Amino acid sequence: MTGRLDRWERLLERQLAASPYVLLGTSAVLSTLVDGTSWVMLALVALAAVWIWLVPRGVVYVAGLVALIGALCTQGLWFASFFGFAGYLHSWQYLKGKWRFAGVAATAAISVVTYNGGLPDATPTGILTFLFFTAAIVGLVGLFSFVGEITAERSAERKRMVAQLEAAMKENAGLHAQLLVQAREAGVLDERQRMAAEIHDTLAQGLTGIITQLQAAHRTEEWRRHVDNAIRLARESLAEARRSVHAVGPGQLEAAPLPDALAEVVARWGELNGVRADLTITGTVRPMHPEVEETLLRTAQEALANAAKHAGASRVGLTLSYMEDVVTLDVRDNGAGFDPERVGDGGGFGLTSMRKRVSRVAGTLEIESEPGLGTAISASVPAVARG
Repeated sequence: MTGRLDRWERLLERQLAASPYVLLGTSAVLSTLVDGTSWVMLALVALAAVWIWLVPRGVVYVAGLVALIGALCTQGLWFASFFGFAGYLHSWQYLKGKWRFAGVAATAAISVVTYNGGLPDATPTGILTFLFFTAAIVGLVGLFSFVGEITAERSAERKRMVAQLEAAMKENAGLHAQLLVQAREAGVLDERQRMAAEIHDTLAQGLTGIITQLQAAHRTEEWRRHVDNAIRLARESLAEARRSVHAVGPGQLEAAPLPDALAEVVARWGELNGVRADLTITGTVRPMHPEVEETLLRTAQEALANAAKHAGASRVGLTLSYMEDVVTLDVRDNGAGFDPERVGDGGGFGLTSMRKRVSRVAGTLEIESEPGLGTAISASVPAVARG
């Protein structure tokens, strides 16, 4: 649409540039056919054409053009009928302010005198008639020219808006490309963080358990049981690592629902660490979205790993609560505890991993602990049912 309007504007500009010559030629041809020709008329027509072609646009040009129109009108009525419009157009186009109306009025006066066949009668009626028609022509020319100016301004404004829009589109294209790069980098970073969390939740926990069992075997005579436990943990860690590589959920959730998987994790942790661990289920158990269940299971594993590594607890209790809108997991131990402010916002990598994992499913994680008073961890996630 914009290209078509531009073509029309260029065509109109060419027509306006050619219009004085067309009007001059039309007037000359009609005057020759109807009234005959003369050397004076031909000379004035040639002079007018040269004037329009060569003289720079301005006050001098318009004054000379109006004078030539007046001279040609003495050679025939047709010059007032056609070529006179060139005086109106160029007076309004190349003069400014009140001089526009002066040029138009002079051209209109010449045309009225020509149509009247001479100067008006020196009577009130003759003078008023002359002034009326001259004023009427000036008013009409001014009106149409004013409308044309508004149209031209609107066209210029439209072009400016189109240019601004194109510039904005180019800028938006650049911003879009920049956002794509940032999104790609953010996606890579998020994937790295996810893999780091998976490695921590699987390999790091398993290796920690292996080290604990081997240390226990080194200190006690029941070395065979601890070594067997270490071997079993190593095999389970290898299986979890393979699941992480293939981006699948924890193995426990593949074979059992979340409460049973949690019960297995708690029982095994208690057996490996020689610590009493209890699991309580409240509410109506129902299948949750796999990512929700995986988040709760991983949070339980990390909390138990922290309790084994740092707390020195003699008892750990887990409560899985199914409510209408949320599912919560509470893990409490009676261990050494710690000062959350001294650890810092988010704690070590384990606590940071738990926070990120829970926030990824629009959940919240709260940690309460004091030195000597144990630790309580509460994860609350939306109760999104399995699709």
